[in-house]
Amino acid sequence: MEQIEEEKINLRLDTDVQKLEAERLRKGKTKAEEDLDSLETDYKKLRLSMRTAGLGKTLE
Repeated sequence: MEQIEEEKINLRLDTDVQKLEAERLRKGKTKAEEDLDSLETDYKKLRLSMRTAGLGKTLE
């Protein structure tokens, strides 16, 4: 009977670890998505600035 209780405790701990890992991964994914959005915004601003300054044209 003691072995069953020990196994239940171990399963609970495993579940807790899995939940924490999943949460960590979710937070990492959210951060990566925010960083990507920021980079896309910066890129669009840069392209607009280059166009405004006439730097995006090729030499003829």
